[in-house]
Amino acid sequence: MPRGSEAGPLTPEQQQELADAGQRARSLSRAGKIATFNVWSIGGFAAITLLFGMGSLEAMMLGLGMAFVARNEFRGRALLRSFDAAGPRLLAHNQLGFMGLIILYCCWSIYRTLYGPGLDMVGMEELLAGWEDLVATLTLAVYGTVIAATAIFQGLLARYYWGQVRVVEEYVRVTPAWVVELQRTVGRG
Repeated sequence: MPRGSEAGPLTPEQQQELADAGQRARSLSRAGKIATFNVWSIGGFAAITLLFGMGSLEAMMLGLGMAFVARNEFRGRALLRSFDAAGPRLLAHNQLGFMGLIILYCCWSIYRTLYGPGLDMVGMEELLAGWEDLVATLTLAVYGTVIAATAIFQGLLARYYWGQVRVVEEYVRVTPAWVVELQRTVGRG
């Protein structure tokens, strides 16, 4: 008997349901890829910050904060991949928390530069005399730009994830339960 005439384990209708579900899940797959990128990039920066920030309380706190964000991103991605609406909710909240962490760090750095002990504590007061205004201006410009970019980027990413909540709920509502369970099983592998 030729191979092409053998009946597969799925009926043609089931094969079509599976193909349709795959098309509906494309947006969720894209969101999962974004979360995967975030896990690795934020986790990598957390590791670098912790490694090179030893001895600095600020760097250690920032590194631990980023590690917590990376961990939540990993959890949210896993929930998203199992078609649980809690996943994109967690990812959205996580982006808002990450935005808060970055903005807090920038504000602290601005405060420390403008009102802290300054550069004189490293013995460079004579070399940099008269440059304090330039240092203050550059500090405000750099950290202000980071704050604005973070608010825009993390804010838009949080909004994107919030939109994925509806996509997950619609996907689970419309897709046959056996297909969702099959994809959950395959997604864990």
